Amino acid sequence: MDNNLLQKSENSLYIEIKEILDSARGKASRAVNYAIVEAYWNIGKMIYEEEQNGAERANYGDYLIKTLSKELKKDFGKGLSVTNLKYMRQFYKAFQKSQTLSDQLSWSHYLLLSKIKENDKKEFYFNEAINSKWSVRELERQISSLLFERLTLSKDKNSVMEIAQKGHEINHPKDLVKDPYVLEFLGLKQNPALYERDLENALINHLQDFLLELGKGFCFVSRQQRITLDGDHFYIDLVFYNRIAKCFVLVDLKIGKITHQDIGQMQMYTNYYTRTQMLEGENEPIGILLCSEKNDAVVKYTIPEGNEQIFASKYQLYLPSVEELKEEIIRERDMVEIEKHIKE
Repeated sequence: MDNNLLQKSENSLYIEIKEILDSARGKASRAVNYAIVEAYWNIGKMIYEEEQNGAERANYGDYLIKTLSKELKKDFGKGLSVTNLKYMRQFYKAFQKSQTLSDQLSWSHYLLLSKIKENDKKEFYFNEAINSKWSVRELERQISSLLFERLTLSKDKNSVMEIAQKGHEINHPKDLVKDPYVLEFLGLKQNPALYERDLENALINHLQDFLLELGKGFCFVSRQQRITLDGDHFYIDLVFYNRIAKCFVLVDLKIGKITHQDIGQMQMYTNYYTRTQMLEGENEPIGILLCSEKNDAVVKYTIPEGNEQIFASKYQLYLPSVEELKEEIIRERDMVEIEKHIKE
């Protein structure tokens, strides 16, 4: 047999064996992880139920946990500290149905989820952590950046419950877009000396974090993508592709308020991609103007009615508070109401 063919055969065999071993290692790791999670859930359940039986005794819960910890540490070490036993009790109280547990999440995931009091919010992050395969760090960042609130504060109760139960689904172009985007991971400060190129460079240097903020299904394509029209050159700041929506997503960065010229330029970009870059089976491209300040009236009257390709979103260089998000939603709703009255 030719040596090259033999080498290729050996390489192929090695790759196949490696895949089997990697798969087995992953399954074993998940099995061990789930056994730990299940054990901690059962411990939390037993502590909680014993506390309820002794509820008439003042401070019985603290006494019980301290006593258990003291004895358990003799046989199992520091992992059974008072603090960890309290976490196990909290874990059980947050997930009282064991059938809801998943082997896709680690004990550290469940520690973060257990601290969320609202059931719909907890259910959302639970589903998204599994569906998007978030690491513990990614889950923590999404909770801190108020992803659930950003997706649901402007929606009715039924829509909120649907998002909580199913996770974030992408059914329409607007489902790909957030407002605001939170870019605290860049470590930049908003100031007059900040330039669009600085923002772009920072996003490229933190591309993994930015992809997480963009959402599921995003793949990076290029930066400063050149378009040449009759000898004139134009440059799209960032180009992505979303595998779920099957479309290009074009992002232009703007420091300060966007203008009608910015929106018109993005319209040109999306038209160009629609007519020259789309393949059969793909959907029309989406354009996102990412700005530090948004003029809602300019956006409304520049983008044609019914257009679902172009969106303007604010970005924030710090983690928002729930109060700030609520104020933003209220302001947006007030704008809609004013427009309705004007039409009437």
